[in-house]
Amino acid sequence: MSDPFDPFSHLMASDRRYKRDAYEFVWKALAYAHRELGMGAERLSESASEDEEDEASRRPQRHVTGQELCEAIRQYALREYGFMAKTVLNSWGVHSTDDFGEIVFNLIRIGWMQKTPEDRIEDFHDQYDFDAAFQHEFRITLPE
Repeated sequence: MSDPFDPFSHLMASDRRYKRDAYEFVWKALAYAHRELGMGAERLSESASEDEEDEASRRPQRHVTGQELCEAIRQYALREYGFMAKTVLNSWGVHSTDDFGEIVFNLIRIGWMQKTPEDRIEDFHDQYDFDAAFQHEFRITLPE
């Protein structure tokens, strides 16, 4: 049974468009963007302010833009699921890059991700076509 006081449980109960796996995948893709792709400029998050007493909250965070995250998600999905990437994402309720934006902004709303004042949900709009990104551009590489 889910904890009604847990923000993620509340999110899953209030917005049923996406499966839990979709949220976990986007979270892992963000880590992939930082760790494997070297994405992310240091910026202060929107929640950081000079009035805050917590020094850690005022330190710059590595921030990935919506466009960068969409590209990281594409690469991570191909790495993890290959030719089945689009099918897997669709099974979780994800059909376009706009869905990535909805997922990210849901996670921001519950405090599991942060944004800068410049970040907008529109940053995720129509970044690429799923057929082109996950099927037509997929390449099988054989070892030499």
